[in-house]
Amino acid sequence: MNKNRRIAIEIIVFASLIAALYFLAPAKDESVWSAGRVDVDSGMHEVMGTFARVVAVAADSNTAKGCIEAAFAEIERIDELMSDYKSDSEISELNRDGFRRAVKVSKSTYEVLQRSIEFSELSCGAFDVTVGPLVDLWHSAQDANSIPNDADLLQARSKVGYDKLILDANETSVRFAVEDMEVDLGGIAKGYAIDKAVEAMRKGGAVGGMVDIGGEIRCFGLPPAGQSRWQIGLQDPDKAKDGFDAGITLLVLHLTDAAVATSGHYRRFVTIGGKRYSHIVDPESGHSSESLASVTVICPSATDADALSTAVTVMGKEKGLALIETIPQTEAILITSAPKEKIIKTSGTEKFVE
Repeated sequence: MNKNRRIAIEIIVFASLIAALYFLAPAKDESVWSAGRVDVDSGMHEVMGTFARVVAVAADSNTAKGCIEAAFAEIERIDELMSDYKSDSEISELNRDGFRRAVKVSKSTYEVLQRSIEFSELSCGAFDVTVGPLVDLWHSAQDANSIPNDADLLQARSKVGYDKLILDANETSVRFAVEDMEVDLGGIAKGYAIDKAVEAMRKGGAVGGMVDIGGEIRCFGLPPAGQSRWQIGLQDPDKAKDGFDAGITLLVLHLTDAAVATSGHYRRFVTIGGKRYSHIVDPESGHSSESLASVTVICPSATDADALSTAVTVMGKEKGLALIETIPQTEAILITSAPKEKIIKTSGTEKFVE
C-alpha cells in the first residue's frame, strides 16, 4: 500500500476518534490565579497525523503563549525530521537509500534511533522500529481483504530486525544491513516530540505545562487553576465511542512531573473479513498483538512511556508486567481483551489513581 495513502487514511481515522488518554479541564473556568500566574490552553492542532494540545502555566499570558508557540515549533520540527509520509524527511530518505549507502541524519533522529535500539534490547525485540515491512503487509492485507499468508509473513519478517540497523556515532549516520528494510517511528517519535516540547516550554519560562499528542501526555510543574495536580482521564476500551466523545472514563490519573502513554487495539486497527486486527505487530511472529486491549505506562519521560506501552502490548501480560517492575519510576495499567476484560496494575500504580 502506498505510504502516503496509508497515512492519509490514518489521519482521517484520528480525526474522528478521541484519544484513550485525555486531559481533564479544571472544574472552574479560571484563567488567572495565585501570584499573578495564568494558564493558556492552545486547543487542538493537527500535527504528526493526529491532534496535539498544549497548556502552559506562566507568570503572564504573553509568556504562556510564547511557550505554546515554542512547544509546537519543536513538535513540527520533529515531524519534519521523522515523518515517514513526508518524502523529504530524514526517515523517508533512510527508508529509500539506507541499504545502498549510509544516510547522515540530525542529532535528534540519531538519538531516537539509538534509543529505539536500547528499547529493543530491553524488551528482547518486542519493540522494534524496523517493523515497517510487516505494518505495510497488514495494510495491504486490509486492501485485499485477506489475511497475510505464511510465505508473505516470512518474507516481510526477513526484512525486520533492530540488529540489522547499523548506527555510526562518529558520522551520525544510519544504514540498513538488508535490502527493503523500513523504519517506522510511530511507536516512539510522538513521545520524543513531547519531551522536546516540554524542554522548550521550560526554557521559555513556563512554571507548569501539559503537552498532549494523540493521547500521549506529559505534565510538569504547576497545574491549571482549580487543580492540585494534573488530571488525565483513561478511557474504558470496552466502552469506547466514535467521534469526539470520551465514552466512559475508567479512572483518573493524578500526575506531577510525569508522562503517560496508552497503546491499544480498540482505536487503531485494520479490518479483514469483518474482523479487527491490532495495528501493533509482533516483530517475531508477524501477527498483530491481540491479548491486551489497552496498555498504559506512567513514567518521567514521554519517549519511554511511548516505547514501553508498545513493547508491553507485544510482550503480553506476564512478560510485560515483569519488565515494567524492573524499571525505576515506571508503572503500568493493563486491560486484557474481551471476553474476559480485567484491569491489572503494577505495584506502584495506586499513587497515581483516583
